Amino acid sequence: MWVSFFIVSLIWIWPQCGFSEWYKRDEPIMGTRVFVELWHDDPAKAALLMQGVMDEMERINQLMSPYKTSSELARVNRDAATAPVQVSQELFDLVQKANHYSDLSGGAFDITFASVGHQFDYRNRRRPGQQEQATAAALIGYRSLKLDPVTRTLEFGKPGMRIDLGGIAKGYAVDQAVSGLLAAGVEHAIVTAGGDSRLIGDHRGRPWMLGIKHPRGEEHVITLPLSDSAISTSGDYERFFEEGGVRFHHIIDPAKGDSARELLSVTVLAEHSVDADALSTTLFVLGPQKGLKLVNSLAGVSAILIDRTGKVRYSTDLVDPTMH
Repeated sequence: MWVSFFIVSLIWIWPQCGFSEWYKRDEPIMGTRVFVELWHDDPAKAALLMQGVMDEMERINQLMSPYKTSSELARVNRDAATAPVQVSQELFDLVQKANHYSDLSGGAFDITFASVGHQFDYRNRRRPGQQEQATAAALIGYRSLKLDPVTRTLEFGKPGMRIDLGGIAKGYAVDQAVSGLLAAGVEHAIVTAGGDSRLIGDHRGRPWMLGIKHPRGEEHVITLPLSDSAISTSGDYERFFEEGGVRFHHIIDPAKGDSARELLSVTVLAEHSVDADALSTTLFVLGPQKGLKLVNSLAGVSAILIDRTGKVRYSTDLVDPTMH
C-alpha cells in the first residue's frame, strides 16, 4: 500500500460536451509514483502540460534528493560541517520553511533527523546499533543548522549532522507543478506525489472524492469531498521493517532519535501541499493529544489521525465546523 488515500472512481464524470476530456499520466519520480490528471480541450497541449509536471518534479528531485550525489542537498550534507555552503535561493527558502515548522512544533519537525535516519536501511532491514544510534541522535537539532540570508549559505554546527527534506520536498514539488498548471489556465486537475496531492478546482461540477485507507488494511476509513485544496498523509507503513514485534519506520521522533509510535497515520488538509506535507509529519511525531492541539490552533488546516489502537481522531473543525 503505497499511499493511504485514493481517488474514489465512482464519482468521476467523463466528457459531456465538445472535445474536452480528462488526460492522465504517471511516472516514478522522487522515489514514489507521480500522477497528474487534468481536463483539457487540446490533446497536444494536455500532453505538454503533463510533461511539464513531470519535468518540474524531476528538476526538484535533482535539486533536493539526498540520494543523488550531484544534488545541492547532497553537497550540503557532504561539505556543510567544514564550511558554509552556498545554495540556490529555492533550497535556502525551503530549509527556512522547514525551520518554521520546527519552531511551530517545538522541534517535532526537524530536517536534521537525517543524522539518525540515514543509518536505517528499511529495504534490507538494517538499523544502527544502540551506541551508534545514540551518538547520531545527539547530532539532531535544527538550531545547530546555521543559515545566512546575506551570503545564502548553510552550515552545520556539529560534524556528522545531515539534513533530509523528505518531510516537505514532495509537497513543495506538488505546489510548484500545480503553479505551472494554474499559470496555463488549467481549471480542473489533480497532482499527486506519493502521499501528497493538490486539487485544482472540482471534478467538473462535483467534488473530488478521496478515500483514506486504514493503515493496517485495504478498507477505507472515510471519504472526503474536496476541491481547491491539498491533502497529505504520513504513515508508519511507507518504509519500515519489524523486528521483535517493534516497527522501525522512517518517521523519526527527533527527541528520541527513533521511530515515532503513538500514531499509525495522519492525514492533513490545507491550502498548499508544502504545508500539508510538513504538518502531517509534524502531527505524527507529536502524537494524538499534542498533534490535535497544534492543528486546532491553525486556521485553514484540518486533520484525521489514526492512533496505534486504530481509533480515528479528528480536528475540531471536522467534528464541529463552527469551531474553526
